[in-house]
Amino acid sequence: MADVKYFASMMLVFMGSMDCLTTVIGTAFYGTQELNPLIAGLVHSNLPAFVALKLAITVSVGIIFILAERALKSTENVHDKSFKVAVTTLRIASVGIVIFLFFVVLNNIIVLLRIM
Repeated sequence: MADVKYFASMMLVFMGSMDCLTTVIGTAFYGTQELNPLIAGLVHSNLPAFVALKLAITVSVGIIFILAERALKSTENVHDKSFKVAVTTLRIASVGIVIFLFFVVLNNIIVLLRIM
C-alpha cells in the first residue's frame, strides 16, 4: 500500500488526470474550449499530443513533490526553523495545487453537465 506521505502527490496526479479527461471529453465531443492559453491550440490541432503533454506535466509535478520531500527528509538539519518552514511550504503548495485542480475538474464537470 502506498505511503501516506505520498497521498498529496497521488491526488495531484489523479486530479490532473481527471482534468485531462474532462477537457478531452468536452473539447472532442461537445465543442468546449481549453482555457489555458499555453496549450489551447494543441487541443484542436493534435489531441494525442495534448493528452501526452498534460499527463507528462501532471506526473512530473507529482514526482517533483515526492523528490522534494525526500530531499528535505534526508537533511541533517531537521530541527532548524528553515527546515520546518520548507516542509510547511512544500505541504501547503502540494495541497494548494490539489485543491486548485479539484475546482478545475469541478468546473469542467459543471460545464459538461450544462451542455449535455
